[in-house]
Amino acid sequence: MANTVIESIEALPQFVGKQLGHSDYVTVTQEMVNLFADSTGDHQWIHVDVEKAKNGPFGGPIAHGYLTLSLAPVLIPQVAIVKGVTMALNYGANKVRFPSPVPVGARVRAGVAIADVEAVNGGAQVTYAVTFEVEGAPKPACVAEVVYRYLG
Repeated sequence: MANTVIESIEALPQFVGKQLGHSDYVTVTQEMVNLFADSTGDHQWIHVDVEKAKNGPFGGPIAHGYLTLSLAPVLIPQVAIVKGVTMALNYGANKVRFPSPVPVGARVRAGVAIADVEAVNGGAQVTYAVTFEVEGAPKPACVAEVVYRYLG
């Protein structure tokens, strides 16, 4: 269930600057990491070699930063639902940073706010300020502006 239901595309501007809520936690598994590595060709040992990673700088395997970012299309709709949308497009990302790693087995959630809304032909372009938090960690795993286009 979404924390915030936005009644229409036209109502989006009233949410600029507002924290919308947090998603549920998702557990990052080694299988997810391995599948992401296969999809992207990034098989660096800190991600996929469990035994070697145990002796590495993070004490075990960690998720790819871009795997964490790729959770946005799953987690953002848990926080915000925009009614009246016939199509939603991932339009891009701005200012992406990965301040801390996501250990395999950790639980990650997204805190979501709306940073900006621009009118576009047939809808709106929304910039979400997303903070990917690791349960119990002092720093976020990823901070990004994620841009969606909603068409009505």
